[in-house]
Amino acid sequence: MTQQVEERSSLRATARENLWLHFSPQPQTDHDLPLIVRGEGAYVYDDAGRRYLDGLAGLFVVQVGHGRTELAEAMARQASELAFFPLWSYANKPAAQLAERLAALAPGDLNKVFFTNSGSEAVESAWKLAKQYFRLTGRPQKHKVLSRTTSYHGTTHGALSITGIPALKADFEPLVPSTFRVPSTNFYRAEQHADDLAAYGQWAANEIEAAILAEGPETVAAVFLEPVQNAGGCFPPPPGYFQRVREICDQYDVLLVSDEVICAFGRLGTYFGAEKFDYVPDIITCAKGLTSGYVPMGAMIASERLFEPFATGEAFFKHGYTFGGHPVAAAVALANLDLFEREGINQHVLGNEAAFRSTLEKLKDLPIVGDVRGSGYFYGIELVKDKATKETFTAEESQRVLKTFLSKDLFENGLYCRADDRGDPVIQLSPPLIIGQPEFDEMEQILQSSLTAAATLL
Repeated sequence: MTQQVEERSSLRATARENLWLHFSPQPQTDHDLPLIVRGEGAYVYDDAGRRYLDGLAGLFVVQVGHGRTELAEAMARQASELAFFPLWSYANKPAAQLAERLAALAPGDLNKVFFTNSGSEAVESAWKLAKQYFRLTGRPQKHKVLSRTTSYHGTTHGALSITGIPALKADFEPLVPSTFRVPSTNFYRAEQHADDLAAYGQWAANEIEAAILAEGPETVAAVFLEPVQNAGGCFPPPPGYFQRVREICDQYDVLLVSDEVICAFGRLGTYFGAEKFDYVPDIITCAKGLTSGYVPMGAMIASERLFEPFATGEAFFKHGYTFGGHPVAAAVALANLDLFEREGINQHVLGNEAAFRSTLEKLKDLPIVGDVRGSGYFYGIELVKDKATKETFTAEESQRVLKTFLSKDLFENGLYCRADDRGDPVIQLSPPLIIGQPEFDEMEQILQSSLTAAATLL
């Protein structure tokens, strides 16, 4: 036992000294750095054998759960047959098969699949395609992009420029110019039409039209929108919102990009969020759940119309990634989609989303919980100081309650999720899509305990 403790301590020390964590302050002591060593189903285990319910599917990723040997075996089979070959002027069998399958699943005429390694790269690819498409069709001045306030679209310079969170951008400015913000669909904090969800949605959509007119329709290339906006705490679209946005984009010849890095592949109970909310975009960007996180992969799926300027071979998309369409990643994605079909993952989510919502809504009895919102298996719980006035936390309170206390307390009580204050303070839940009522109850009970304690800190 002593030897095992020493080995764990040594590995944590190694990680602290040499491993640069992402989006995280570097831990100052070894015990501040959790070390996850194993996953099974909806749970992960640390180096001391403690079990945690994975309430975030890793990072909105592990749709079919941890430890699926079918996906590991698909990886091994493909690696032994063809581990790598680029898509630069060549094709490989798994990538071709996956492109065909995604084209069949995507809405409308979105039949052209450009593979990437991540969501940020998919967003970057979409903006570059929009620019080159309009240049090739005689409208090079159409280059500007609209996105929503508090939205997150990635970390590369282009994707970060589209992101609507100023605090994430400040250290890297100047960024790519020509990106502009429109309102989110945060109905909980609506100042316009606060008593009418549908009217609020029409207002928010019409603000996109106003922004296009303000910049000049001849200069606006695309609007990037998530089906359910992640940052800020899971803002679902009001009824009719995306239908009005589609009308506006058609009227002004602006591309509608559905950023589904989180929302695709079952997160909302459909393969694509556009299907859940009944609209057809011009481009879908996706990643994460495409392989359930077993290997990195993303994609940009584009309309046939956008491919037409490249179809004759006279022009080509001057963009690509060494590992885009990696044969091992594509093989895993195909096996992942097989699991979706065989186990009815989408149907499972649709059949249980009401129970998930109703279980989480029990938390609204707590004085610290202002709102519970989301769709499918993707929810945000907004925390407030005063439910009657919706008063939010100060920066100091957010640091003390959300980051210092809640993040640690939830994890110590066996729930891994996200405590986020990129907008107003929220707890985000996005569990593996295989869970049901027992796990819903476990999440709710841990949240009840931790949020009750957190309320006393205000």
